[in-house]
Amino acid sequence: MSRKKKTVTTSTGVEVRHKPLGLRIKNNIGYYVMFLPVLIFIIIIYYWPMLGIRYAFYDYKPVGEPAFVGFDHFTKMFSTDAFWTAFKNTLELSIMKLIITTFTAVIVSVFLNEMGNLFAKKTLQTIIYLPHFMSWAVVASIFSLFLSPSSTGLVNGLLRDWGILAEDAQNIYFLAEPAWWRPIFYIINIWKETGWGTIIFLATLSGINPELYEAADIDGATRLQKMRYVTLPALANTIITVLILNLAKVMNMFESVFVLYNNAVYSVSDVISTYIYRQTFAIALPNYGYSTAVGLFKSLVGCFLVLVCNWASKKTRGRGIV
Repeated sequence: MSRKKKTVTTSTGVEVRHKPLGLRIKNNIGYYVMFLPVLIFIIIIYYWPMLGIRYAFYDYKPVGEPAFVGFDHFTKMFSTDAFWTAFKNTLELSIMKLIITTFTAVIVSVFLNEMGNLFAKKTLQTIIYLPHFMSWAVVASIFSLFLSPSSTGLVNGLLRDWGILAEDAQNIYFLAEPAWWRPIFYIINIWKETGWGTIIFLATLSGINPELYEAADIDGATRLQKMRYVTLPALANTIITVLILNLAKVMNMFESVFVLYNNAVYSVSDVISTYIYRQTFAIALPNYGYSTAVGLFKSLVGCFLVLVCNWASKKTRGRGIV
């Protein structure tokens, strides 16, 4: 009995014979050789460290041999108030930052697109982009000086000069006040990331058919009406896509919080990554097994969010993100 030949259909609808795997590898051996260093790098850097996941089930400290404890670390984690505070803060800070910075970038993009003076537009774009290239350590240093409660603090000095803060009143320590920390955190993120976020929206705006604006002019639409009925609907799909793609990264917040928070505002600023950092490096005898368990939980939640975002992307864009 002769074996049935496998065929595949190309994008043009033509059926061709499906070559055996060995023959395909032999025909494309050069490409596989070029890819081999990349594959080795990925395995060593990304996959080999994943073997450490097993320590989430061990009592693993700097001294002594690891001892298997099963799910004890997860039981401890789920019964610890500090962990749930960090988990809640991670979701709240990440999602709010994503929404605020995205819609701020949309507004800035729309107004930049409406500017008629090309030189002024390019200059303003450059000024807005620059903060993105500054490290979070530098950004934290700048705003710590501005918000300092000392006599040299710019914001406290202005509040006192404007009469908002009484002469005999104590200066406000913005970064150590739970009521002030989150608003300040969102403002800093807007200042740093809005310019970079406008790039994708300006690219979408440049692709809008000019005939739509011409038709709106013929119908007597004002500039605000054109923004409302032409510009914003054209941006809607891009806004949804940006929100979906960035939602998968909400569990990865670390540096922006780490350089701005302190123990006075843990209740509103501590996130999963900073919680793991403290459990690993900020105590005298860290339990690496517990830190690994928290990190594993964070990774599983991140994986779940990626799958949800991939499903949402397929529903909205017709294709997934992975």
